[in-house]
Amino acid sequence: MFEPMANNDQRTTRIRVMIADDHAILRAGLRMLLQAEPDMEVVAEATDSQQAVDRARVYRPDVILLDISMPGVGGLEVIQTLKRELPALKVLILTMYDDPEYLRQALSAGASGYVLKRAADTELLSAIRAVYEGGTFLHPSHARLLLNGMLDRERTKGEKQPYDLLSEREREVVRLVAMGYTNQQIAERLYLSVKTVETYRSRAMEKLGLRSRAELVRYALEHNLLDIE
Repeated sequence: MFEPMANNDQRTTRIRVMIADDHAILRAGLRMLLQAEPDMEVVAEATDSQQAVDRARVYRPDVILLDISMPGVGGLEVIQTLKRELPALKVLILTMYDDPEYLRQALSAGASGYVLKRAADTELLSAIRAVYEGGTFLHPSHARLLLNGMLDRERTKGEKQPYDLLSEREREVVRLVAMGYTNQQIAERLYLSVKTVETYRSRAMEKLGLRSRAELVRYALEHNLLDIE
């Protein structure tokens, strides 16, 4: 189990960082990268969404590096929970998804920055320092993605969408699937059987002309369906 650094004398001058990611090798690499910096220390790690929330409550980091697609509840909901309970905490998303809707939703939920895993070695240190100082970190390409996504939504506003053909329950299932919930988690959340959830999901995919979960997630992202109610 990971043990936080015990040097209390340095904590007043270092940025206290928590790493929340379900990949052990990535966590180890990030820990080595951050611990080598004189102004940073890793105080805790987490491997799933609930553990991220629980350990953030205990260790009170300044910045949390959060994988938005960890096991457990949806990453966007985790961001909201963290910001609600620990408003001073800076949430920095570390993800493989280079998508304007994931970016927009993460920022809307309360994240302060967004870093792609493939660029973590070159951008992460700057991102941590930026959000710690109260700023927002976005790579220029992400800013362009965000702007392009906003323009696309404006162009399609008012057009009839296949999504309008879905029932309210089908829409809710689509939204939760896109947020990363499993069929079992959706069933528990909506007080339905797993088989019923699968039926709603299949019907929604048929109405939308989709063939896989990946296509369903992509559709939800492209059509701005991930807003948390």
